[in-house]
Parts: sequence; C-alpha cells; structure tokens
Amino acid sequence: MEAINQLVFQLIFVGALLVAASILLVMISSRIGAPLLLVFLGIGMLAGEDGIGGIPFSDFRLTYLVGSVALAIILFDGGLRTPRSAFRIALAPAASLATVGVLVTAVIAGVIACWALQVGWLTGLLIGATIASTDAAAVFLLLHARGTEIAKRVSATLEVESGMNDPMAIFLTIACIEWVTATQAPISPLHIAGIFAMQMLGGTAIGIGGGFGLLWLINRVEIAAGLYPILAAAAALTVFAGAQLIDASGFLAIYLTGLVLGNNRHRAQQVISRFHDGLAWLSQITMFLLLGLLVTPSALFADWRAEIAIALALIFVARPAAVFLALAPFRFDLRERSFIAWVGLRGAVPIFLASIPVMAGIPDGMTIFNVAFVVVIASLLLQGWTIAPAARFLGLELPPAPEQTARQGIDLPLSTDREAASWRVAPGSPALATPFRDLNLPRRTRVIAVIRDGAVQQRDMLDRLQADDYVIALAAPQHVIALDRIFSAPSTAPGGKRRGMGDFLFNGDVPLGRLHDLYAIPLRDVQPEETIDAYMRRRLGGTVEVGDHVPFGTGELIVYALDKDRILRAALAIEPAEDRLPVLRLLRRLLAGRRAPDA
Repeated sequence: MEAINQLVFQLIFVGALLVAASILLVMISSRIGAPLLLVFLGIGMLAGEDGIGGIPFSDFRLTYLVGSVALAIILFDGGLRTPRSAFRIALAPAASLATVGVLVTAVIAGVIACWALQVGWLTGLLIGATIASTDAAAVFLLLHARGTEIAKRVSATLEVESGMNDPMAIFLTIACIEWVTATQAPISPLHIAGIFAMQMLGGTAIGIGGGFGLLWLINRVEIAAGLYPILAAAAALTVFAGAQLIDASGFLAIYLTGLVLGNNRHRAQQVISRFHDGLAWLSQITMFLLLGLLVTPSALFADWRAEIAIALALIFVARPAAVFLALAPFRFDLRERSFIAWVGLRGAVPIFLASIPVMAGIPDGMTIFNVAFVVVIASLLLQGWTIAPAARFLGLELPPAPEQTARQGIDLPLSTDREAASWRVAPGSPALATPFRDLNLPRRTRVIAVIRDGAVQQRDMLDRLQADDYVIALAAPQHVIALDRIFSAPSTAPGGKRRGMGDFLFNGDVPLGRLHDLYAIPLRDVQPEETIDAYMRRRLGGTVEVGDHVPFGTGELIVYALDKDRILRAALAIEPAEDRLPVLRLLRRLLAGRRAPDA
C-alpha cells in the first residue's frame, strides 16, 4: 500500500511540476517570440526518457484518450469565442479549405512521402492524411499571440477552417487504415462516401442540436453560479462522445455546440467564458506535454532527410497549392491567399492522428508517427514563429485589440439586448483627449456611472475623464470592442510608432471631396459628395469586414471599424501600395531587376 501511495504522489508531483513549469516559461517564450505550443512540447521531450527527466512513457492509448478530450475542450472553447459574424463570412471558404483543401494537401503530401520514404502509395496517402489538417489549438492561440490582429476576413477563415477540418482528416486517416488492413475485397467507394456523409452531416446535426439543447438547459436550471461552466463542459463532452459513438464527427459537433452557445445570451455567460478559457489552456498544456513525453527523440530522426523533405514540401508546396485551389471561387486577393497558405499551422492533431496507425498495428506505424512529429516541429518553428512578420510583410496586420483585462463584464437578465461592462480608463486612451460630453460613443451606448477614487461622479458635472477612472456602460454586444479601443491606450510598435493600418483615420460619413481637398487625391469616377462609407461598400459589395481595402487614388482606403454593415471609421493610406507594403516593394524590385538592361 505504501508503495502505491508513493507512486501516486510521485505522479501528482511530476505532473503538477511540469504544468507549473510550462506556465512560468510562457513569460520567457513571449520575450523571444517562441510559439508557446513549441515550449510545451519541448518541456515534455526534456522530461521524457531521452531527456533530463528520464520518464519512460509509451502509452499511445492513454495519449489518444487524453488528446481526444483535450482537443474537444479546445474546439468547444474556440466555438464559444467565434462570433456569428465571423462564422457567417468565413463559412463557405473555410468549408472549401476543410474539404477540398485537406484532400488536395493529403494527396500531394502523400505522393511526396511515397517518393521520400520509398513506401507504398497507400502508406504514403496515410501519411498525407495524418498531416493534412491545420490544428485548432495552434491556430486559435498563435493567430492572436502577442497582440497580433489580422484582417478579419482572413483570420475568421483560418479559425473556422481549423475548427472544421478535423473530420475530413480523421475520415481520410481511418479510410486509409481500413484500406491498408483490408484482408478481403477492397473497400467500395460507396462505403467510403457513406462514412464521410455520416461524419459531416451527423456531426453538423448533432452539434447544432446539442448547442440549442445546452442553451435551453442552462437558461432553465437554477444552480450555483460556479456550477454552470461545469455543466456546460459536461454537456459539451456528452455531445462529443455521443457523436463519436454513432460514427459521426464529435469534433465538428462540439465546435458547433460551442458556436451556438457562444452566440446566444445565456446565464453565467462571463463565468462560463472565463472558466473555459482556463480549461482550454490547461488542455493545450496537458496535450502537448503528453505528446512530448510520448516521442523518443533518439528514434525521431531515423529518416531525418525524408522527414524534413516531407515537412518542407507540406509547408511550401502542398498547403499553398491546396489553398489557391480551394479559395479560387472566393473573393481573396493574392496577399490574403498567400497569408492563409503560410498559416497552415500544424499542432497536436497530426500527432494525435498518427497515433491511430500505431494502435492499429500498421507495419509502418512508428514511421508515420515520427513524420507527423517532425512536421509539427517544423510548422511551429517556421510558421508559428513568423505569423506577425508575415502579416506585416503582406500588409494584413490590424491594430491589436486592447487587452481584455481593461474590461470587466457584468451579467444582465437574458431579456436585455445590451451588455453591461466596466472599463478602467488607461493613460493615453482616446477618451482622455475629448471632453466627456463629446465622447464619440457607438449608438445605443449609455454611460451609467463614472467612479473616481472610489466615489461616483455626477455625470452632468463631469468635464473630462481621468486616467484610472472606472466607466460603467451599457452597449450593444457588437460595440463592446469599439469601447475597448476608446478606453484603452493605443498600441505601439517597438520603435514607438503607432501600430495600425493607413496614415489617417476618418469617420465613414466624411465625403470623398474632403479627402481631395486635404490631400489633392484625384477623384476618378467618384462624386465628391459620396461618403467614404457609401464608396467602400459600393466597391466591396456583399459583406464588409474590418481590414477590407479598396484602391483610392494612388493609395487605398481600409475598413477600420464597423457598426453592423455601416463603416464607422476608415483608414486612408496615401502612399502607393507598392511603396507601403514590403511584399509589393520586393516584387517591384525583382521585376525592375529583371527588366534592367545588361551592362
């Protein structure tokens, strides 16, 4: 009995120590710009049998179980945080990337794997299937790391794709395993199509139904506030496991469950959101630590040339080809497609899928697992480390969103169509530059109280806000981010320059004739009285999102802030795009060099 107790407490001690060390190392990794997931993975490898910890661990089944639960929780949290507007604009392109894109990636990567490893085409296709999908944990975390914000249409497409493409990758992996292990007649294409339809349609139906069922349950039961997030987690995992039990996609189902719940008002909204934010972090840390423990570095690079060749081909050939093909019918320019192609982040999912062939007893199972692990490391090193520079290089970076710690949410009755929150006014915020009565607040926003030094101020007697004042306000949900920017300090780049897009900001109701008068911008085929809002919506057509841009003179106008479909503010970039954007400057120099006469 004493020996059992010793073992139990040793496991608790080691597990807690690894998690705590991972969290503390986040501060170091953020300073050097290292992807956090790579840090978690590295700690697991250091603690493993080839590392300084020397912990022997080779339980693929336990890793698969923990990884399934962790990935489900991460997807549920991702769904909770995906706004309906982002899902709406990104659904079609993300669905194309999650199906056509994954298939094309798997086929190209599989062909390269056949050549590099000298294996059969079925084994090569199985390798391609395991590494074909992007990873929700990596995308959700790294896409917004260190305050980086990307044009909304692009970031929404990447996030929704990562939440939707797991079913396709799992389907391809399982189909390839069935083909490889088939001892009788080959599996019919009709059978494979039936599996795919059940995965996608079943996961969609169960996810949407489960989401509305969970929403109804939370709004009907009266329990302690701390129990609501536990109820949400338990119900979401029930949806996930139930879908898996009937051969539907539990991963798609739980993502859609979170999406439905997160986009409808419900009880304990703030408590549930914060609880699942922490739970998702814990899931990511646990999953990557276990995967790091599982790998044996000494055996990882047995075929290192082939493994690195597959990883580089996936990043530079397969993913770009799949993205440009899958997004061909949609309104994305070259810069946006290039960024989506580059941010094909691989994380836990390829390693998680590569453990299935090992458990199924496939002869080349460990080779497949090692390839997947090398692909993940290469993706985190090359792509994860360069997201922000790539966004700046391609001109897709937005001003970073203010830190959420500046805002504290307040739960209101479900019948209320507005949200209540408090903000601490930061030094240097736009709110300090304007008299209180002249603050440019979004429509239907009402300041309830201003608290200064612990005392409530009389609003009609208040001249200006001061730094560290607390403002309590009611606002429509879509205006909360705009208030974050009003009460928070502007973000700055390392050199002190304000980070953002364009040179000047204008309200959407400003006529174009004013821009002509101020900056001598020629108005070709434009009426001077037409407003910036009307002009941009006319040129863009359809849905407008923050970060969308249209040419204007030699520069361009960029959507900066929206009120539903109305452009509240736009950024004017006077400098020509080929001078302002690094990628276009580089292309211009290359073309100029190619046209230069011989000396």
